[in-house]
Amino acid sequence: MAEQEEQTVTELDAPVDEHSRTERAVALARLLHHECTNLLQLYKERETFLMDHTPDSGRIVSLSPDSEEPSTEEKVQLLHSALRQCLGLLHCVIQKEEEEWGELECDYETMKKSVRVRLEHLLHSTKDLSKARNLEVTPDHRCTEETDGAGGAFGLKMWTYRVLLELIHWADHAVQTLHVLHSEGEGAEEI
Repeated sequence: MAEQEEQTVTELDAPVDEHSRTERAVALARLLHHECTNLLQLYKERETFLMDHTPDSGRIVSLSPDSEEPSTEEKVQLLHSALRQCLGLLHCVIQKEEEEWGELECDYETMKKSVRVRLEHLLHSTKDLSKARNLEVTPDHRCTEETDGAGGAFGLKMWTYRVLLELIHWADHAVQTLHVLHSEGEGAEEI
């Protein structure tokens, strides 16, 4: 029994190769995308009026690469920056909703917290995969802007909807970018 325990600890302590890290990051991004999609669905179920409203289609988080055709490494760094902004927006949604309605006990609230934790893990993963190790993993947002449109509760609800759509967009972008990084790593291993 002690031998088995010791073996398990040793396996967990073993260094993880780059290929496994990218594979895990892709899986984490897919899970985040799935959870963000579920979070939006729970939000729509809670806020039934959204079936009749569509928020502005413009991006809240936008990035401009330094070059026209950034390398995969630069794309991972840009992705990391976008995810930091998304985490800041999610923190802001949590804060503003708690100020407006208090802390509620429901599936939406549980999923929102799960998405926050998953997004934090993905930020750590993208930092580890980047050669620029000085990347921040804290939220990149001050939560000072006004919510969309008319303001008040309706404005907050529409702004929250836009933020949730933004999370889905960047989670999907993470899946694509990290998949390319993983595929490039597989090609390097075969050589």
